[in-house]
Amino acid sequence: MGRAGCCCRGAERLASPSLVRRFRPLLLLIVALCYGAHIGQCQVATPQCRIQKCTTDFVSLTSHLTPSVDGFDTEFCKALRAYSACTQRTAKSCRGNLVFHSAVLGISDLMSQRNCSRDGPTSSTDPEVHHEPCNYHSRTQHAHTHSHAHTHSHAHTHSHNPGHSHVRPAYLFCGLFGDPHLRTFKDSFQTCKVEGAWPLIDNDYLSVQVTNVPVVIGSSATATNKITIIFKPYEGCTDQRVYQAVTDDLPAAFVDGTVSSGDPSHPSTGADGGTGKVRALWISERSPGRHVELHAGYIGVTVIVRQLGRYLTLAVRIPEELAQAYDATQDLQLCLNGCPSGERIDRGGHLPLPLSPPALGLQLQQPRRPSQSYAAPQGFGVEGARERCREQLEVQDIYFHSCVFDLLTTGDANFTAAAYSAQKDMESLHPHRDKWRIYPRGSATAASHSDSHPIKRLALLLLCALSSALI
Repeated sequence: MGRAGCCCRGAERLASPSLVRRFRPLLLLIVALCYGAHIGQCQVATPQCRIQKCTTDFVSLTSHLTPSVDGFDTEFCKALRAYSACTQRTAKSCRGNLVFHSAVLGISDLMSQRNCSRDGPTSSTDPEVHHEPCNYHSRTQHAHTHSHAHTHSHAHTHSHNPGHSHVRPAYLFCGLFGDPHLRTFKDSFQTCKVEGAWPLIDNDYLSVQVTNVPVVIGSSATATNKITIIFKPYEGCTDQRVYQAVTDDLPAAFVDGTVSSGDPSHPSTGADGGTGKVRALWISERSPGRHVELHAGYIGVTVIVRQLGRYLTLAVRIPEELAQAYDATQDLQLCLNGCPSGERIDRGGHLPLPLSPPALGLQLQQPRRPSQSYAAPQGFGVEGARERCREQLEVQDIYFHSCVFDLLTTGDANFTAAAYSAQKDMESLHPHRDKWRIYPRGSATAASHSDSHPIKRLALLLLCALSSALI
């Protein structure tokens, strides 16, 4: 097993049987996936054992899936069955391999949890087989395969890596919430004034514009009360669709009254459902009047819109290549380039807290609708604001500090829920887990996270120990 294997045996005594039983399915698959991502250090696979190929194929088949999207269970079960079939083909050459046995047990447990049947359709590792022109992931895999084939027929003409038949599309995330706080495609976190209408995204495929209004009289604080999203026409998949949300009106339909575009058939949501086509564009209402999701499968875009209190929040996931498809007339995009320097409230990532909390009875700028009621503004001190934010935000990252800033600036406790929901939406859509956490510049928390490599190594040792106890 080598040096890492010896470490596993030495750390095995750390494994608690009760902990192993509780987290067995997750631990098994983590071990396999870590190895597939080239960070597994428990055991080196022999050249004949192809468990690494099985794992990387599974990652490729599932990397684009989003749990909140219709049809997730169907596609995930198909990928699990393909993963299982791959492990069966390489079983003989992988006898005694820790990663292989961890993957087999993890697949079995996940199939039980997801209610996947052993028999049924599997995801193909050949994009040619299931090419869907109105599905971005399928389309990009198809294009890559053709380019890959062209590379082999014209050696040294292109620079594609011949060792991979799948390419994982690169995605970007952008979010806006609160006072307002902006997280750009480059994971720059800014707090801005930006009163009025501003474009967040404006490219050849998608336009997103927000309108921000003052929250209280006498303050530069603003928040979003209107969001307009334009899905531009895409030949063969959809014509133009416009979605618009304003305070107290979060519709579950586009402005023309439709709820989808492209193939109207609804993909099965069962674990082993049918094989109907995925619609090109559709709206999913998660909580009436409070939470709506827009899915544009033809361009790989997901948008989450929420209303918390009187104001709106937004989260967007988009393929990088599409986000970069714009010309010189479309360069004013907050998600792309951030807020203009004259509109920034933060100081290079540092949020200056107000010297005193807002007075009770602050006058809201926007008139209320008679059918809606909102909590009156409160007076928060620094400790009171921190305590309120800690009720929902356990990690004191930039979302926590934004929550404190908003409570001190506006006195509106709804901004706590806005920060919490924005964080959860980011975790749902942001493609890179290692970039989720952003800490204020110079904070003690940021310093404590500056070197996480020893912790990662310890986690791998613990995974080795726990997984060894299962075999």
